[in-house]
Amino acid sequence: MRGLHRGFTLIEVLIAMAITAVIAVLAYVSLSTVIVGVDSVREEAQRINTMNRAFQVLARDIRQVVDRPIFDEFGTREAGLEGGPLARQMLALTRAGWHNTVGLPRSTLQRVAYYLEEDRLVRASWSVLDRSGSSEPREITLLEGVESFDLQFLDDISALRINRDIDIDRRLWRENWLADTSQPEAVMTLPAALILRLDIEGWGQIERLYVLPPL
Repeated sequence: MRGLHRGFTLIEVLIAMAITAVIAVLAYVSLSTVIVGVDSVREEAQRINTMNRAFQVLARDIRQVVDRPIFDEFGTREAGLEGGPLARQMLALTRAGWHNTVGLPRSTLQRVAYYLEEDRLVRASWSVLDRSGSSEPREITLLEGVESFDLQFLDDISALRINRDIDIDRRLWRENWLADTSQPEAVMTLPAALILRLDIEGWGQIERLYVLPPL
């Protein structure tokens, strides 16, 4: 009868506590891994969504480009579209389709520009086409973590494809689309197509080809 009332020994209690601690640690590690994985997936999905929105804005502006030159705040004439490393902005263009739902006294055309500011892809827009010294742009950061921003321009759509229209012919593309400053009366028309490349941190290089509307 005395043996029936015997309790746990100290060693048995310590073993039970150790087993419980190990199970608790394993459960905590598993739960933390799941939480970190969910957060990582959520952040990556948010980055993808932000990138898709940025390319949607870019595509909308490029596909609505019109050949309407403007004068900047210094009185310099800029073509309807210009860009490249030698340009003032990496890409600047005049676009149509600027909705005027409240009937303001302004044009439905808009001048926009894209450039890198540190690691941010910035879109700037102006409320007037021909600017004065007081014209300030409205700047919006479209994408962060952008390591490089490159463009190429093509002036003849017939030179776009080779190999039975399967591959892009990259021989005749230009890095800059600018008027020849040695020819003051030269008129720069719109390119036929452009390739836009963004090198994004963690994703590498993303390339998009845009065929511009015919004149």
